Amino acid sequence: MSDLRQRREEEKEQRREAIVDAAELVFTESGFDAAKMEDVARQARVSRALVYLYFRNKAELHLAICARALTLLRERFVAAAAAHARGHDQVLALGRSYFAFADELPCYFQALTRLEAHPPEQIAPDSIEQTVMDCGLAVHMVTVECIERGMRDGSIRADLEHPLLSALSLWAFTHGLIQLARTKRHFFSRVGIGTERFVEYAIELAARGLRPVPEKSA
Repeated sequence: MSDLRQRREEEKEQRREAIVDAAELVFTESGFDAAKMEDVARQARVSRALVYLYFRNKAELHLAICARALTLLRERFVAAAAAHARGHDQVLALGRSYFAFADELPCYFQALTRLEAHPPEQIAPDSIEQTVMDCGLAVHMVTVECIERGMRDGSIRADLEHPLLSALSLWAFTHGLIQLARTKRHFFSRVGIGTERFVEYAIELAARGLRPVPEKSA
């Protein structure tokens, strides 16, 4: 690739990222439903036509934000797992890491929540939706690796037949847990339970199902 062509590709990628940056701000301030493509263009200081050159609609902008969120979440998961030696401890760390991610970056968590409610009818191989699915699978595979490590080191039950299915189940549990912790604070306060205690208890409760079953004495 010539220097000129490489420079043009870099500039194109920079413009694309600037548009996604703008979309994050607009969606956060206005909400996805109320936001308009011209709002994104205005925030990015580019023409609306240029925004449409990179993204056909708001849905594609949303998917671009989801790809960012999942890429960052995977990085956090890898770092959280690396801080522990045993698989079971790593899985617990992933749950806590996801909760911290949602707390620190609510825009990304909201984008992922919207993604989970979106049933794609057909996914083109080179589409941004396919990119998001690949990013999501990469996140789940970190959990799979932790589960498999725990099965080898004895901290996770060895009779789990499908580590990926287990990872997906943990994802569903944790994502719903975070949603409840964020939307039902008043209820938890009313019954005298702090949301942090609720989250920690629920994560530990789910993790118990991964521990090896003690052998019964004769």
